[in-house]
Amino acid sequence: MNKIKTIFFFLFVILAVSGPVRAQLSENQMDSLVKKTLVTFNVPGISLVVVKDGKVVHMKGYGLRSLQTKAPVDVHTFFGIASNSKAFTAAGLGILVDEGKLNWDDKVVDLIPGFKLYNSYVTQEFTIRDLLTHRSGLGLGAGDLMIFPDSNRVTKSELIHNLRYLKPVSAFRTKFDYDNLLYIVAGEVLAKVSGMSWEEFIENRIMRPLGMDQSAASYPRLKDKVNSIDAHAPVDGALKVISKGFPEISNAAGGIWTNADELSKWVIMQMNGGKYGESLAKKLFSPEVHEEMWSPQTIMPGGGLYRNHFRSYGLGWFLGDENGYLEVEHTGGLSGIVSQVTLIPEMKLGIIVLTNQESGYAFTSITNSIKDSYFGIKGKDRIKAYKELEKQHEAEGKKVTEAVWDAIKLQQKKSVEKPDLSRYEGLFRDSWFGEVQIQQREGKLWFQSLNSPKLEGEMLFYKGNTFVVKWAQRSMNADAFAIFSLDKEGKATGMKMEAISPLTDFSYDFQDLDFTKKGQNKI
Repeated sequence: MNKIKTIFFFLFVILAVSGPVRAQLSENQMDSLVKKTLVTFNVPGISLVVVKDGKVVHMKGYGLRSLQTKAPVDVHTFFGIASNSKAFTAAGLGILVDEGKLNWDDKVVDLIPGFKLYNSYVTQEFTIRDLLTHRSGLGLGAGDLMIFPDSNRVTKSELIHNLRYLKPVSAFRTKFDYDNLLYIVAGEVLAKVSGMSWEEFIENRIMRPLGMDQSAASYPRLKDKVNSIDAHAPVDGALKVISKGFPEISNAAGGIWTNADELSKWVIMQMNGGKYGESLAKKLFSPEVHEEMWSPQTIMPGGGLYRNHFRSYGLGWFLGDENGYLEVEHTGGLSGIVSQVTLIPEMKLGIIVLTNQESGYAFTSITNSIKDSYFGIKGKDRIKAYKELEKQHEAEGKKVTEAVWDAIKLQQKKSVEKPDLSRYEGLFRDSWFGEVQIQQREGKLWFQSLNSPKLEGEMLFYKGNTFVVKWAQRSMNADAFAIFSLDKEGKATGMKMEAISPLTDFSYDFQDLDFTKKGQNKI
């Protein structure tokens, strides 16, 4: 989802730290780290929290909530945490497991009768655990265009119905491929079993008991939006404020808005195995449920920065080893907003980084620099290293996209006969995404999704039967090929798509689309 960058420079509030516990880095070192990150990756605002031994040892807001208002970030500034919401969904289901209202391995079809996947066997065997572990057989981000970008008009019931049209790319329970839509189904399971909406359950059964009194399960549910960030993304080379909307149907996958102060309470509770309150006398969920959420469920490819021996996904959390320690973490990304929550339980260390720009390099630089300080690793300039990596990736992406645009410009300069655009006009339909109108506007071919109005733009001739869709909203950074299939008369009967840049956010899952022109038999 998604994927958020800006500059900020103004440190704000630090909460007093009780007791002798101190951050490994000094306050000045923390400030310097974040300020340098803001400038290096052009991020407007960041909130940072470090928890150690059950206490907050550093909590500050830095920079600006918005480039428009110039208002500063503080520890009470609300950020969207995107996919960090998934751990809340898993915890909510865990509470119901503790209450004996469901089991992790209950079948989804027994709870959501309309649930159906492409394969009938998989449908019948699919469990609540499978909803949370990214091992369905569907491809990376499959179907995300039903929720991303934020303008799609599909309803939750339509989304669940459309899952049956998404073709698997791997065998059931054999491969990790990150998925958002099945967390939406998990939210519906929670609602069905609890008798409350997902939003009401998360707020009343998790947030309020922990003292997350102002946080909300979605942006529209925030009581006071004044102290909330704007989302930022590069548009034509300059960082600008963009829409921060997110479809309400997607809240269980990524809808929560919270702040540094209140999210720290969630992290401390997690580090205490579900316990919270004075003398840890209260319990949100049992040690057994906590252990299940932090146990490997889906094996992932290895590798990493700190001599990783394993990587896996639990229930709402990524799991791995970092420098010999268990790490429990998750990231979150929406358009113009990204975040990271990292826990190292054996060190009783938690790190929260919230940002209002799309650069994952920014939060990774901060988190890994702080981890280095606790691991005793010295002499590593993580900001410099990730900036170089960012430059490398951007150069690779630019090389690919510039080659495409150069080819288009060359075609436009040629005096050869131009393609007959009328051959490509029509109403095209994909089984899960819906209809797209392709027609001429002022002599130009134009792409317009009917379900997702933001997906519109000019179609420029590239090669053969292939056009490039240049999206009108340039913050999306997701221009795509449109490859037409033709009949014997040379008229379009269908269309497939794929992203041009290798840096395109995976939630633009154009490769999963297979359009047929209405009135035509599918070829």
